[in-house]
Amino acid sequence: MANSYFQFKQFTIYQDRAAMKVTTDGCLFGAWVADLERKRLTDKTTDTLLLDIGTGTGLLSLMIAQQCPHLITALDIDAAAADQAKENAAASPWGDRITVLQQDIKTWPSPPLFESIVCNPPFYENEWQSDRASRNMAHHSSHLTLQELVQAINSLVSPGGRLYLLLPFKRWSAAQNLLKENGWHLHQLLFARQTPRHQPFRVLIQAGKNAAQPTEDEIIIKNEENGYSERFNELLKPYYLQI
Repeated sequence: MANSYFQFKQFTIYQDRAAMKVTTDGCLFGAWVADLERKRLTDKTTDTLLLDIGTGTGLLSLMIAQQCPHLITALDIDAAAADQAKENAAASPWGDRITVLQQDIKTWPSPPLFESIVCNPPFYENEWQSDRASRNMAHHSSHLTLQELVQAINSLVSPGGRLYLLLPFKRWSAAQNLLKENGWHLHQLLFARQTPRHQPFRVLIQAGKNAAQPTEDEIIIKNEENGYSERFNELLKPYYLQI
């Protein structure tokens, strides 16, 4: 059974009511997005509107808020998850910049346009489901397919905006074609491997509406000695207590 909470250096994630728990790859994704968004900041940067789709516990929103002064809207269709994300955000130092809504992205009335959109979508498609509706919504794409997600995002992103996705590596080829069909250009890709002996199991994607020469990189989470790799430590040092 997962712990009821996860303690980071500057905030705490309670997760007893959310179907999607804190995971290592989710933390890696949040740290990577926060790092890329932070590096974009300049003295002339105005308030950036960022949307976190399927926020769950609010993990990604809080990791980004720690590094960036963005105004963040976090959505979750599940009432229990949205309530827990609200509580996690309110207890953090950045609660005044994070708005959590229980909302289905497919029926959101009159949303604003966002410069940055981040999503760790349901991983599983056409696979066995549990008897818990909240867990199915968090882990399976039967309610919101990747195609529906990308189409919804197209109506929410501002001109020149950015999209960040975390996907299983096995869905990478289909996702690449889907993004291209919907007018997205790949900007940065990070392929994650559990250890040097493993093949990639996750792909972290930054895409934009503006054409760019994509860059590809990889990260190994655990080294041969079963400790975190130097690159992983660098990204997660602002968050993990043990680093």
